[in-house]
Amino acid sequence: MPERSFVPVRVAIVQQPPVFLDRPATLERAAALVAESASQGAGLVVLPESFVPGYPDYIWRLSPGDDYDLSRELHGRLVAQAVDLAADDLLPLREAASAAAVAVVVGVTERDGAFSRATLYNTLVVIGADGAILNRHRKLVPTNPERMVWAPGDATGLRVVETPFGRLGGLVCWESYMPLARFALYAQGVQVYVAPTWDEGDTWLATMRHIAAEGRCWVLGAGSALRAADMPLDLPERDRLYPDPDEWVNPGDSVVVAPGGRVVAGPLHAEYGVVWADVDAALADAAHYTLDAAGHYARPDVFRLDVDRRPRPQVGFSDGSSEA
Repeated sequence: MPERSFVPVRVAIVQQPPVFLDRPATLERAAALVAESASQGAGLVVLPESFVPGYPDYIWRLSPGDDYDLSRELHGRLVAQAVDLAADDLLPLREAASAAAVAVVVGVTERDGAFSRATLYNTLVVIGADGAILNRHRKLVPTNPERMVWAPGDATGLRVVETPFGRLGGLVCWESYMPLARFALYAQGVQVYVAPTWDEGDTWLATMRHIAAEGRCWVLGAGSALRAADMPLDLPERDRLYPDPDEWVNPGDSVVVAPGGRVVAGPLHAEYGVVWADVDAALADAAHYTLDAAGHYARPDVFRLDVDRRPRPQVGFSDGSSEA
């Protein structure tokens, strides 16, 4: 038998709520969830879109005009609790990954610490089993009212990283509806495709199956589960925005799809819990026998995709302190 390039991995997609708009408490919860999942055999733990410090669902319930003051107040809270990677705000989660020797994929609202410190990004972070950050991908196009919260990202993190269990890449939520973004991962040989999301329902689940069929890769759809009762009591106008504590603001729908499109775990709907699956990257390679969207099905003589991975330009700044 030929030597395996990658080892199978037990995957845990954790469908739990954050401690909404509280970065330290959410990171503490995330670290505990990582440790618990690892104790049950997980080698890869996946958390959903903007888990730290929580997806700002209220943007879908506010009016841009009448609710301007409330929107500004809530945004201020989000900025204050966002993740600054340059300041190593993810240290508790990195330490948890290292202590448990488990890889972690987590969605965060990232605060750009290098420039204005007020611009936010919807960011996907990959943490290795040694605690090192392997990749940071900023969502290319925030969706609809999300554009009032997050700036558009660039392609510096539109990459696949090598792990002991396979070539891992990911897109955030509706980026999975962007054919060229998907192809950029296919072209890098993605075997484990991670899709943290705020979306849910039949259309989203069909998309997860389509990507597994099109890309011949494992697809890990990490849904966000949140009830109105999870919103903090001091959230401004909480009773107006979330009057029914039993409402599922998002029911989750986390799912694992095997290469080719067969659902092997989930979806987990309107329930907190963990979706488990055993993922073998070798099955992704074998599935390309009949279809390789970036290989023998690509027709490079007809089609071409160029990805500009230069960082998004920033306004130059000098405080005059450096010597000429």
